[in-house]
Order: sequence, then structure tokens, then C-alpha cells
Amino acid sequence: MKKILITASAFGALAVMLGAFAAHGLSKVVDHHSIEIFNKGVTYQFYHVFAIIACALLYHLTLQKRFIIAARLFVAGICCFSGSLYLLALKDLLALNTVIIGPITPLGGLFFVAGWILFLSGVVKIKG
Repeated sequence: MKKILITASAFGALAVMLGAFAAHGLSKVVDHHSIEIFNKGVTYQFYHVFAIIACALLYHLTLQKRFIIAARLFVAGICCFSGSLYLLALKDLLALNTVIIGPITPLGGLFFVAGWILFLSGVVKIKG
């Protein structure tokens, strides 16, 4: 549980820093559309930081491994979904080939969906 909470805390701090970067520094180097893409990554990262924290707390209460697996899927989703959006938003600045990056975004979305399904199945199993 401690590792999960450390991971969530690190991703939360990173989301704050990336959000501040988008708000204060990014507008000088990329267009408005790219900033929107970047901010979408930050938003989904924040949502799933809270999901990871919930997984840690529910694992602590229930000892159901599915909450650990869900947390790992949320981490993978953040890395793939949000990470690819960050790269797509900065593609011109970093001279990146989006052919490689583009397909990673939906894979991250699938990780998020799988995490939420496992989360749901764990909650359903809680007695009471």
C-alpha cells in the first residue's frame, strides 16, 4: 500500500507541475490546440491519481489483490495516455514522429477502462 501511495503522490506532484507549466510556459512555444491536448493529459492524470489513492485505501481495508492490479493499470494508463498526450502536444517543439506516439493514447485509455472494471469488481465484492 505504501508504494501505491508514494506513486500516487509523485504523479500528483507531477500533475501540478505539468499543469503550471502548461498555464505559464507552454503558451510561449506551442499553439492553443497543443495546450488543450497537454491539459487533457494533466486532467486525466489527476483523475487517476485519486483512483490510485482509492485503490490503496480499499486494498488496505479489504486485502483484495484486484485493487493493487487496478492501481497498476491506472499507472500504466497515466504513462501511456497522459504521457502520449504530453508528447503529442510537444511534437513540433521536440521534432517527434507522431506515427509512433499516436497509437499509444488509446492503449492508455484501455488501461484506464480495465482499471475501472477491476475497481468496480472489487467494490462489488465488498460485503456490507
